[in-house]
Amino acid sequence: MDDQNKNLILATALSFLVIMVWFILFPPEEQVIDPNATAVTQSTVEGGAVPAADGPVQSGTPAIASTTGETRAATLSQSVRIPVETENFEGSISLTGGRLDDLKLSRYKESLDADSDQVTLLSPVGTPGAYLAVFGWAPGGSLGFEDVPGSNTPWTVEGTPTLTETSPVTLTWDNGAGLTFSREISVDDKFMFTVRQSVTNASGEIQRLAPFSSIERYGEPTDQKGFFIIHEGAMRQTGEELEELDYGDLRDFEADPRWGPNSSVAEIEANGWLGFTDHYWMTTLVPAGDLPFTSVLQYDAGADIYRSTARLATVELADGATTEVTTQFFAGAKEWEAIREYESANTIYRFIDSIDWGWFFFLTKPIFAVLHWLNGIIGNMGWAIITLTLLIKAILFPLAYKSYVSMAKMKELQPEMEKIKERTGDDRQKLQVEMMALYKKEKVNPAAGCLPILLQIPIFFSLYKVIFVTIELRHAPWFGPFQDLSAPDPTSILNLWGLLPFAAPEPGSIVALIFIGILPLILGISMWLQQKLNPAPTDPTQQMIFAWMPWVFMFMLGSFASGLVVYWIANNIITFIQQYAIMRSQGYTPDIFGNIRAGFQRDKAEK
Repeated sequence: MDDQNKNLILATALSFLVIMVWFILFPPEEQVIDPNATAVTQSTVEGGAVPAADGPVQSGTPAIASTTGETRAATLSQSVRIPVETENFEGSISLTGGRLDDLKLSRYKESLDADSDQVTLLSPVGTPGAYLAVFGWAPGGSLGFEDVPGSNTPWTVEGTPTLTETSPVTLTWDNGAGLTFSREISVDDKFMFTVRQSVTNASGEIQRLAPFSSIERYGEPTDQKGFFIIHEGAMRQTGEELEELDYGDLRDFEADPRWGPNSSVAEIEANGWLGFTDHYWMTTLVPAGDLPFTSVLQYDAGADIYRSTARLATVELADGATTEVTTQFFAGAKEWEAIREYESANTIYRFIDSIDWGWFFFLTKPIFAVLHWLNGIIGNMGWAIITLTLLIKAILFPLAYKSYVSMAKMKELQPEMEKIKERTGDDRQKLQVEMMALYKKEKVNPAAGCLPILLQIPIFFSLYKVIFVTIELRHAPWFGPFQDLSAPDPTSILNLWGLLPFAAPEPGSIVALIFIGILPLILGISMWLQQKLNPAPTDPTQQMIFAWMPWVFMFMLGSFASGLVVYWIANNIITFIQQYAIMRSQGYTPDIFGNIRAGFQRDKAEK
């Protein structure tokens, strides 16, 4: 076995091994829903969830009554609501409790079907998977929870009755004991709400209160990907590091003396934020960046509620004084441009890291930035991926050039290498010594052919991460049947890739894995042709590995995102062209058709 083939087999086997570990040992986990599980019927928001400003946790205000099993419309109709109407949102704010608990993302649908529903982000208590944001004040001193706005507080709207990008809404409530609370809610043209809470003291005495905001999620989401490549769960920026915790981590928290069981409490000096993230969506609380606050992640086992809470320091409010606190609340799609703008313009510390860039962030971030830029110019993500592949190959071309020149020289040295093998016989040590002397004399690096292939591994995984994680690739079309580059190839050989009048198998099914689409087939053929640039190795074991490898990869990658398969096909084609041209420039012309004929003759002889 010559060193060139050793290197190629080693590199390809390593690539295959890494992908197999990734794809087989860590498959997506299916979410199992217990049909006999008891539905959540009430909430402990605000009163019982947040301890008093002074002293131990007190019993809270009455819980939010709910009747599970009702339709969303029926649940929403149980309270007076203010409409939310923006370019990005459809929803409402409940005047009972002043809760943000009804949001749909206007520009995003659940699927590509024409009649698909819009993505629902926030849902009121009483609907499956209730998900909401609450804001308020924890009482201190002589105040009790009945003296501050709670879950059942009947807020009154002042002025504009509809929340839009240009018209904020203001809610007020008088506790009848000298405290008047106000809550102004505004929203920008993307996904950021701004909540300004204020309280005016006319009680005749000093009052103590602590402002807070909280995101509550009822039950663990059932639509999680369950795949280690993407973080889904809670996240918290402490100003020093980003903590990512899944829902099981929250359930495993130990009790905190003030905040109760299953609580993780962190004191944030500045630059903190926290919330929950899904595959493509997230909700995040961002207190004023220069203010310290208590960041709490917790799980309420009794009510099955996952909670992220930010509570600021207790305020001592003199009689006749007013205090105000502002909290930003992000609720929407994890769009790169929007999040990057919030990080810059709103000075939200490392907000871009709310997108899960992974361990190869130093590759995934620039790769996505270039891909996004190309898509902006070209207007098509499929062609942008192919153009990105060209750029990557151009950057790596000097290394590839050296590699292919070395491979061409290795071909020229084949007769001399065969003579050394004959001369040394079974003396392996002598063979290695003479081979190394030959390489040194001719200035040939036998490992040069291995390095470009090895460099493709982190690039491949980084692009896979980008395609899997970023929302810009979700439902991104290319042409024809390829209308979602983040999904597997929807075509199938079973219906001749759409020529026969019946549907292809469901992507991800066993049938779809067997009856592959057109892109995996082209991938296999491109790998096979790339092999034919060189004669088949003489060793039977090597011959078998090389013969099977393109078709194994073809079936294995058939269930990967079609955008990734497009990249690999483009990479194979460009590599083929580069290698062929460079070998010819070095005086060695690959006999592609001769190598193909030799392969067929060998297979026929073996039969």
